[in-house]
Amino acid sequence: MSGGGGAKTKKAPSKHQRTKRIILITALVFALLGGGGAMAAGLYLRSLESGIARVDAFNEVPEESRPEKVADGAMNILLLGSDTRDPSSESGSRTDTIILAHLTGDKSSAQLVSIPRDTWVHVPASKDGRRGNKEAKINASFAWGGIPLMVQTVESFTGVRVDHVAVIDFAGFKDIVDALDGVKVDVEKSFTTAYSLSPSGKRTFTKGLQTLDGAAALDYARERHAFADGDLARIRHQQDVIKGILDKAASGGLLTNPAKLNSFVKASSDTVKVDDTLSLTDMAMSLRHLRSSNLTFMTSPTEGTGTRGTESVVLANTEQAKLLYDAMRRDSVPEILAAGVKK
Repeated sequence: MSGGGGAKTKKAPSKHQRTKRIILITALVFALLGGGGAMAAGLYLRSLESGIARVDAFNEVPEESRPEKVADGAMNILLLGSDTRDPSSESGSRTDTIILAHLTGDKSSAQLVSIPRDTWVHVPASKDGRRGNKEAKINASFAWGGIPLMVQTVESFTGVRVDHVAVIDFAGFKDIVDALDGVKVDVEKSFTTAYSLSPSGKRTFTKGLQTLDGAAALDYARERHAFADGDLARIRHQQDVIKGILDKAASGGLLTNPAKLNSFVKASSDTVKVDDTLSLTDMAMSLRHLRSSNLTFMTSPTEGTGTRGTESVVLANTEQAKLLYDAMRRDSVPEILAAGVKK
């Protein structure tokens, strides 16, 4: 079956499936819409924000180990994603997706840098001292010390101070995409996934631009086995779907259609958590002039894959990565764009 041929199905949310679950993506979409629409969206978000699940992301991070804030006005948000319902997942409690999003000081653009989950880095010691303090895959830090150790590890690897954290389940892509009546994705090459939501358990995608429904978009975002570069391909696919969501929401009259807006906000069936200092309302309002064309998706520079002991890992290109993250610390967009690996 073609990636765009799946019939669109909507799952009615239960009384426990409230709007807090996709509030992060909602805020980002509102930020793209601008003008009076963003004002209305801000009021809507403010009425919902009290129900957002919060997490203490920084209390266990030693202040003396944290990078200094260099660029006033710029904001760095660590987006952590998991896909607990991915039938091909072997990651357990580890994070499948790590994105460091940099919002420029003048709020004119944003750069979203994906860090491969298997990147081999130094993981600092956990608070209890029992785990970490050794070289490991970057996503091991989440299993060993939760969000605080993940923050500390990302800051140690990048030298960039993390201002805020959001944790989402990317399985929510399906319902979000369906709420938008599908999204456009430019499939990089034809392939068949054996881990599909379709009844047959398989789905074939054809190279080229097509519109994907929710189930097809989730299948596309999950796939890594059909590609020689594995998780790096999955990163590209996740970025494709995120961009498709933002483009469709920004161009589809979301705020002028109350039914569609309500459906979008209630779309996901999974929890979103944000740190206890992040105001999504304030963020959405401050970014109201940002457009999807000003968002750049990149991948942290690597030297490809290799092995460390018995583990297959992604090797960071430390020299190029230093250029990228030093530029991010200083809020130098031209240097960020020059150093990051774009699709």
